Amino acid sequence: MTVSLAKRVYAHPVLRGTIIPALLLLLSPPFTLLTITTCQTYGGDLLATARVALAAPNALLAALPRPSWWAAGILAVYTAVQYALLVLLPGRRFVAQLTPMGNRPTYRLNGVAAFVINVVAVVVAGRAGLLHPGVVYDRYGELLATINLIACVAVVALYFKGRYAPQNTDSTVSGNLVWDLYWGTELHPELGGVSLKQLVNCRLGMMAWADVVLCFSFAQAERHGGLSNGMAVSAAIQLLYIAKFFVWEAGYFNSIDITHDRFGFLICWGCLCWVPSVYTLPSMYMASRPVHLSAAGALGVLALGVVSVAANYDADRQRQRVRATNGATTVWGKPPVLVHAKYVTGDGRHHNNILLASGWWGQARHVNYLSEIMLALAWTLPAGFDHITPYVYVCFLTVLLVDRAERDDLRCRAKYGPYWSDYCARVPYSIIPYVY
Repeated sequence: MTVSLAKRVYAHPVLRGTIIPALLLLLSPPFTLLTITTCQTYGGDLLATARVALAAPNALLAALPRPSWWAAGILAVYTAVQYALLVLLPGRRFVAQLTPMGNRPTYRLNGVAAFVINVVAVVVAGRAGLLHPGVVYDRYGELLATINLIACVAVVALYFKGRYAPQNTDSTVSGNLVWDLYWGTELHPELGGVSLKQLVNCRLGMMAWADVVLCFSFAQAERHGGLSNGMAVSAAIQLLYIAKFFVWEAGYFNSIDITHDRFGFLICWGCLCWVPSVYTLPSMYMASRPVHLSAAGALGVLALGVVSVAANYDADRQRQRVRATNGATTVWGKPPVLVHAKYVTGDGRHHNNILLASGWWGQARHVNYLSEIMLALAWTLPAGFDHITPYVYVCFLTVLLVDRAERDDLRCRAKYGPYWSDYCARVPYSIIPYVY
């Protein structure tokens, strides 16, 4: 099957709009429970878990975690703390780009302060004995089972909210229940004046990722008398990436997650359940399986992670700077190459935008995705090669970003028309320069 034929098959409206979303709605929640079950019950071997599922499915079902009131209480307190930090910490007001219907969502930029408070609180409390982070690993299955239940209920509630009480004009119902549950109906729902995307994506999803990695690191130290350099390097790269995310938080609010994808199962459930289960898999795996790297190996992996973070940040900052100055800046020491694009929003108004076609963004239209994949590989390599389990996230991210690049190209082609064709002619590669 050629690549073009595969793309046409994958883009078929029934396959992409109903069959694949239905499979993801049904299979994704149990898969997140399999991650912790695999690491705690089946020796970290996902293939062994699959064999049990085929040979003795009842045994696997019995091993899966169940929701608990303890977990519900922990999650309620954590959510309340993150909500309070978002609302109470000082931060400048950021006005995002126009939505398709001409609305402008706003956000409070205080993510760096919230991140520092979270990390310091977990480390200090854990070191002082005020908190036992290792318990998070021991009872992580309960937390995942409980948040799955809560998130699935939230997805249904969001569907009805978007259908009968939408926040603004950026709300649509397709009539396909499967698709509307999966993708969502509202673009920018709020709770108490707070963007649910910022709360869930940034302050619950990304922040929990950092806190969980720290807890898993504590768990390894408690069980094995210290922290392996493999776990330390992996955790350091992940925390550096998450710190970069909050430094760049304003840029994230112009990404496809925020500006295009609606707030349904894909984003809401994904950030609440998929991020803390799959994104943390390397640390979850190493919590009970310490890996000790050579000094050269540890430094090499750390260097790969740091260089990838730096490249990712510089690419994002480069594009932000060009947009903020309306092109009155330099890119790699030269005037930027720009495509001046025009588009029309759903309210009939005409607008202008600039597309950067030099620097990092002259190498590939989604060049930042390449550094994202290299980063994921960097914090996974310390887990070794005994099992495929830690590499699930790298494989998932590669598929996700290739799909996202395709979706973003389609969206931009519809939005900018001939201007996007001009941009693609100037920057012909999607993710990997001179390759793809």
